[in-house]
Amino acid sequence: MISVIIATKNEGQNIGACLASVAWADEIIVIDSGSSDDTVKLALEAGARVIETDWPGYGPQQNRAIAAASGEWVYSLDADERVTPELAAEILEAIRVDQYKVFDVPRRSLFVTRFMGHSGWWPDRTRRLFRKGSASFTSHEIHAHLATQEPVGHLKEPMIHYSYLNYHAVVEKINRYSSGSARDLYARGKRGSLRAAIGHGMWAFVRTYLFNLGFLDGRPGLILAIANAESTYYKYLKLWEMQHHHLRQP
Repeated sequence: MISVIIATKNEGQNIGACLASVAWADEIIVIDSGSSDDTVKLALEAGARVIETDWPGYGPQQNRAIAAASGEWVYSLDADERVTPELAAEILEAIRVDQYKVFDVPRRSLFVTRFMGHSGWWPDRTRRLFRKGSASFTSHEIHAHLATQEPVGHLKEPMIHYSYLNYHAVVEKINRYSSGSARDLYARGKRGSLRAAIGHGMWAFVRTYLFNLGFLDGRPGLILAIANAESTYYKYLKLWEMQHHHLRQP
């Protein structure tokens, strides 16, 4: 038996197609943190089990859903992701063979106008399929991930990720991700400076556009490299700001 877990908040535009892509699963759990749109209604109509709760962070929320899952196997999916029929067949075959307890999957992501083939976005392997009890999510505010001590198998068929539909979303995520990443760094004892912000920002551009072959993704590759540079620059600038704010505290 396999359970699919999906954390949501105001995902009405995504949840229908997301749930349809995993209709083959034995159980679908949607764990929702206060949606004000029709996410919950659509999930219930699609036959999902809905758990309404608060938002403790992405990793802790995923771990709540894992604990509630009835299946021996769990697949973690975001609302803006889709499981293709080919990937679904590969997942079921992997469970049947049972060679590994944890699997990662390649993810093909949309950046506004193009599914990226380079730029560090492909194959973008992420751990999502696991036998319950073999893995759990970390508590990082940004980029919480599935941690395990088990050997990891590799699925071949990609998951589809509608990550950035427009440039408004790009700017919004730059702000949100740079703030969360700065808090994660600060909690780990890291410190920033203007020099670090400029240096890390420049390196993020070079890494994305040159070393990760972003130039092969055309104009979207250039725009993504600039966005990565901006996000990294502001991450270290916000970290620097946190240090000064802490020093000014009485």
